[in-house]
Amino acid sequence: MEKKLLDLWYAYPEDLLAEDVAAACASLLSEDEHARWQRCRFENGRREYLATHALVRTALSHYREASPEHWRFTQNEFGKPAVDPDCGLRFNLANSRELVVCLVAEGAEVGVDVEPHTRRGQIAEVAKEVFSPFELAQLDALNEEEKLDRGLSLWTLKESYIKARGMGLSLQLKKFSFLFGGAEGIHLELDPSLDDNVERWRFCLLEHAGHRIAVMTERDAARDLQIWETRPLLAPPALRPECVAQWFPTLQSDAAHH
Repeated sequence: MEKKLLDLWYAYPEDLLAEDVAAACASLLSEDEHARWQRCRFENGRREYLATHALVRTALSHYREASPEHWRFTQNEFGKPAVDPDCGLRFNLANSRELVVCLVAEGAEVGVDVEPHTRRGQIAEVAKEVFSPFELAQLDALNEEEKLDRGLSLWTLKESYIKARGMGLSLQLKKFSFLFGGAEGIHLELDPSLDDNVERWRFCLLEHAGHRIAVMTERDAARDLQIWETRPLLAPPALRPECVAQWFPTLQSDAAHH
């Protein structure tokens, strides 16, 4: 079976410090997006918003014959965005002050999260509120540096799963666990109340520019991940050197396939 599109895109809010780049990106926004952009109170937030929305439009136009400014979007009841009308592409967005990412797939639900390494301490402070008892038990066996690193991985993975499901925080964070170790490397465990099947998903962790990125995708519709970078924003995209993503869980069937 032919594997379908799965691409991750990078862009950088600091590129919008150049007025011509910012103006070109702003020209792509819909009227509603432009109004929300203008309501952002702080310059860092304005650049993040503009970079994120310009990136998704640029990325989608790479796969369909539509100009970036022509895309329209809708949201489900939990706020997950989708192309309107549906064209078969699925996407998910995540952003930080220094990096925004867009994950695009063909006909498969996806989720992505990006967190700077500098947030490790903040995540550690809320660990008991957001991690499951099983995740906390594994954290307790680690030294302090390992705990900080594991917490960053757990947070990004949990966010990517929530976003792939498209149900927001109606999914209780403590009802699912990413557990490390064993033959699978990392595996997902789900409470039956979440009405999902762990066999549906695969995921990976990436490092880029001082950030950790978690990618979540439906298992049967994903090819190996490709990474694109547009810098400055709206410049022709460049395919980054081959990304060899380590997908989890590492199952016998996956190893045999590769």
